[in-house]
Amino acid sequence: MRHSVPSQPSTDIDVAIIGAGAAGLSAALTLGRCLRRVLVLDGGAPRNAPSPAVQGFLTRDGTKPAELLRLGREQLAPYTTVEIRTGRVTAVQQVGSHFELTLEGESGRTSAVTARKVLLATGVEDELPPIDGMRDLWGRGVLHCPYCHGWEVRNQPLAVYGRAKLVTGLALLVSRWSPDVVVCVEDPAYLTANARRRLRQQKIRVRDEPVVRLEGTRSGELRYLVFESGEKLARTAVFVHAHQHQRTTLAEQVGCRLTKKGAVWVDKKLQTTITGLYAAGDTTPGTQQALLAAAEGSAAAININETLTREECPK
Repeated sequence: MRHSVPSQPSTDIDVAIIGAGAAGLSAALTLGRCLRRVLVLDGGAPRNAPSPAVQGFLTRDGTKPAELLRLGREQLAPYTTVEIRTGRVTAVQQVGSHFELTLEGESGRTSAVTARKVLLATGVEDELPPIDGMRDLWGRGVLHCPYCHGWEVRNQPLAVYGRAKLVTGLALLVSRWSPDVVVCVEDPAYLTANARRRLRQQKIRVRDEPVVRLEGTRSGELRYLVFESGEKLARTAVFVHAHQHQRTTLAEQVGCRLTKKGAVWVDKKLQTTITGLYAAGDTTPGTQQALLAAAEGSAAAININETLTREECPK
C-alpha cells in the first residue's frame, strides 16, 4: 500500500539562516543546491571586517574579508530559491513543529517570517582588554589567531598579552613563528612557577609590569607597548586571547544550552538542544577560522536537508 506524504507545516520558507558570514553563506549555497527555500538574514559586518585579509582559506588565501563575502553572494545568484535580506532578527519562537522569526529591517519596521528549520550563524564578538589603542589596532597590530596571522609577522618581534591562565599556551604557540616573543601578563601574581619555567625553556621573556597603552600608526600597525613606568617595548604585533560573547542573545532567548565558555552547544549533527534549531561557525565551540566556519555551515546544511527529507518521506 502506498503511503501518502503527511502535510508539512505551511511556512514561508524551509530554512532561515541568521547570519551572512562564511558559515551562513556556505549553508545557503548547499541548501540552494538542494532546491530548498532559504532566507539569509544579514545583520551586519562580520567579526573579521577589520582584518586586512582572510588567510589559510584554500583558493582564497589573502582575500579581503569583504571580497570573500561578495564572491559568496555572487555565487548564490543562480539559486533562485535563496534570498538574502538585510535585517536584524530580534526574536525566534518555536511554534509547534516550526519557527516564527521577528525581523527588524533597515528602516526600523518589523515583520515576521515562518521557517521549518533555523540555522544560527551569528558568530561572536571579542571583548578586548581595556587598554588604550587596543581597539584601534585590532585586526592589524593586535591579533587573535597565529594560524590566521602568524605567517605575516614571522621572525619579527612579537608580544602576547593575556591572563595568566591562558597566556602561556598562546605564547608557546606563537613562538613557532618567531624566536623573539615577550609575554605581558594581565595578572602576573597568578602566573605559576611551572608556567614561567616552560616559557623560560623556550626563551620567552615575561614582563610583569602593567601595559597602559599601545602606540601604532594610523593604518593600524603596532609600534610600541607602553608600560606603567613609561618604558616602551618595540613590537610588530601583539597576540591577545580575548574573551568573547555571542553576537546575539537569540540562542539564550529561545532556551538553547550554552557551554561554560558561552558557545552554543551542538550535537554531532550541529543541532542545538532545541529540535530544528541548528548552529554553525564561531557561534559553536571549537577552533575559529573562516574556512572551518564555511565547512561547518555546509555540514549543518546537509544535516538540515536530510532531516527535512525524512520528514517529507516517512517510512
